[in-house]
Amino acid sequence: MGIISVEQVDHLYWLGRYTERVYTTLKIYSDSFDKMIDEQNDSYQKYCDSLDIPNIYGSKEDFLRRYPFDINVSDSIISNLNRAYDNAIVLRETIGSEALSYIQLSIYAMNNASKSDAPLIDLQQIMDNILSFWGLVDDQIDSEQIRNIIKAGKRIERIDLYARLEVDRSRLVREVHRMIPRVLRSGMKYDETLLSKVGTLINDTELDYEKIISSVERIIVY
Repeated sequence: MGIISVEQVDHLYWLGRYTERVYTTLKIYSDSFDKMIDEQNDSYQKYCDSLDIPNIYGSKEDFLRRYPFDINVSDSIISNLNRAYDNAIVLRETIGSEALSYIQLSIYAMNNASKSDAPLIDLQQIMDNILSFWGLVDDQIDSEQIRNIIKAGKRIERIDLYARLEVDRSRLVREVHRMIPRVLRSGMKYDETLLSKVGTLINDTELDYEKIISSVERIIVY
């Protein structure tokens, strides 16, 4: 493909991050949907606190409706999906029309889900589309550097989210071990000290999730 511009690198990196953000937050939302409907307490408040997003919702019913679908909320799932699409559309020649089409199909599925009284089927389709997108990235993009930039963004975002949600150590270790080689081979500027620090932090006796978040967010240097 030749030299990748700084602008393209930025779009590729954030395409990786936003597709992962949509996938993981959708998975958590879908897994929690029935439980939230039946529960007496409002666990969505803890979810908002964990992801450091404003709790602007008046009730669990308000959260279940607006968090995925409200385009006027910058932290909603649809807003992050739109950001993924915005990055993908300018990369059409780089990632290919077929890969782009799966992001477009996700937009259609999200719009359908927003009109449905039983949105989980359409939301599952979005997750399936994102998995297909990632599969095409591996299968059809010849440039190893492009693949590594997208996957580095994906892994960094996943580690960030997993640390905020305080998942168990084994899941974090797995993602960090997958992230490091992607960053090293991406050609992006990165902070060697912070990259090494993340690898050390996940092996500490007591996991310091705040330090993991702070470090992984600053690995890529702009």
